[in-house]
Amino acid sequence: MEPIKVDFSGNGKKKSVKDVLIPPDKPALKIGISLGVMVLTAVLGFYFMLPAVNLGDYKFYLYIFLVLGSYVAASFITSGAFKKPEFVPYVKRRSLIPVILAGIVLAVLVVGYLVSAPVFRAKRYSRIITLDETKDFKSAVTVIDSMSDFNNVALIDKDAAAALADKQLGGFAELGLESQFELLLEDSTQINFKGQPYRVYPLQYGDIFKWFKNSVVGDYEGIPGYVMVNLNTQKAQLVKQDYDIKYSTAEHFGEYLVRHLRFRHPFDIFGEISFEIDDTGRPYWVVEVIQKTIGLLGGEDVKGIILVDAETGEDQYYSKEQFAADDSEIQWIDQAYDADLLVEQYNYHGKYENGFINSFLGQTGVRQASVGYSFLAIDEDVYLYTGVTSVTGDNSILGFCLINQRTKEAYFYETSGATEAAAQLSAEGKVQNFGYKASFPILLNIDGQPTYYMALKDNSNVVKSYAMVNVEQYSVVATPTSQDMNLRSCLEQYIRNLGALSTPITIHFDFDAAAPIDNPDATPENPENGPEAHAGTIAEIRTAVLSGNTVVYLRLEGETDFYAVTATAENRAVLLNVGDKVELSVYADSLNAVSFTRTDEAEAPTEQSSEQPSEEPSETPSEEAPSEAA
Repeated sequence: MEPIKVDFSGNGKKKSVKDVLIPPDKPALKIGISLGVMVLTAVLGFYFMLPAVNLGDYKFYLYIFLVLGSYVAASFITSGAFKKPEFVPYVKRRSLIPVILAGIVLAVLVVGYLVSAPVFRAKRYSRIITLDETKDFKSAVTVIDSMSDFNNVALIDKDAAAALADKQLGGFAELGLESQFELLLEDSTQINFKGQPYRVYPLQYGDIFKWFKNSVVGDYEGIPGYVMVNLNTQKAQLVKQDYDIKYSTAEHFGEYLVRHLRFRHPFDIFGEISFEIDDTGRPYWVVEVIQKTIGLLGGEDVKGIILVDAETGEDQYYSKEQFAADDSEIQWIDQAYDADLLVEQYNYHGKYENGFINSFLGQTGVRQASVGYSFLAIDEDVYLYTGVTSVTGDNSILGFCLINQRTKEAYFYETSGATEAAAQLSAEGKVQNFGYKASFPILLNIDGQPTYYMALKDNSNVVKSYAMVNVEQYSVVATPTSQDMNLRSCLEQYIRNLGALSTPITIHFDFDAAAPIDNPDATPENPENGPEAHAGTIAEIRTAVLSGNTVVYLRLEGETDFYAVTATAENRAVLLNVGDKVELSVYADSLNAVSFTRTDEAEAPTEQSSEQPSEEPSETPSEEAPSEAA
């Protein structure tokens, strides 16, 4: 037997990798299985991940890596390479093509990110939004100089609105659907509906079992309604539809809104999704279509929207020029640009306007949006409001920015004053004995004075009072007196505080105009069912204390009905007497009088002397309301 010869010199010819490849049993079958796993991963991955087939979508790159990686993983598993290392070289050779493809995709991602980075494209980022700094705040923002002007102001924030909306879900009990639904808060939107600020809330089933019980084996193909809250009157209502909302962001399978749209629009990058209603109350989904305007991956902006009928799933694409036109058939849409995107674009403008290096060295002219934002209704549109501060993080603002959420028209108004957070702390300090928390401020134009308005809420997000802080003279903080925790009292105190400054500020305000009204009969089908005027002489007065509120009931001569006036809304009502001539602003169906005006010669009611009683004394106050009252 010949001895085995071993060459230890190192001069022998090196064996190639190919010479040492050891394939597993049935290699063709295992390659087929790996390919099948990759195809299955591609199908299921697309169904659940729903990426846009677009190099501007980060999710698309993750999807490609997942698909290619599934082939490599399947090859290792089917060959048994994890247990038998001798098969590893073979698996590596078979995985070479997917690895090369993944490397190419990674290179595209890295290069795309670099060419889109602010360090190279700072000027482009600063110009993604254009600001108009020529307009004057006093002329651009609706002036409030009477109580009637408050009828279009959102007096509560989204948290208080959500608390009101949640209480309406019991209205489904008559359909046998109590305890089945929850509010879909992340998709709620502030809109202008028939000139009033509203928040509309889509609904979702509480869990997958409730969804299955009602939508799969039950009588419903979706959600039979939605909730809308009037942010001015604080009236919430459950709007039940004659049809079901079948497509939503909380549905499943083919009726999941994003999946429904992805198969119809495979190349579009979807942005934020919001729930809105048209002028008839029909629900729609408004889906942003995003384009990257800087390099491959940077400068996110809206290029259009997809409007989806929530019942039928029919969709229509509109370019930004179409939905921004003043004569557009979809001008009722209020949010085509979501608030977070607009704030991000403003921050790019404020940070990079003087170049990238200046944004962290020197920081000349560098600005940023303050923490938080709110919304203003101006004409028929909704504007995003945010204060603008320096990057040093102090408690003062340099001005404020208003951006139209439908057209992206943006305005900057230069002023100095307190930030919204500082105003909130000041307001909470005024009522610290009650422990109330201030909502994020809404910017108002009170007879030319920029003013922060805040609702003061308890721990249950129930509005208990109000506060006002002057933006420029931020030492002026007003809350109602402890006896009258209403908006009128707050405003009166605010005007008194401004007049008491060392350099007094005079506010011209009409308190006799109609106060903010509650319209309980407004519905999507009948949104303008407002109050009517009723004039006459008071024939009878009764009072009652209901839920801690004093209610004055008035009957006019020649009538049998009593009209109810809440003293918290009209504190002068408790001074009325039998024989006074008044004109009431009354809801015909509910008999709720939301305001009144003295029409006789006296400017104000005169209290009766205890020594000379009136010939027609009023009724003794009663703890119960008369049966005739609504």
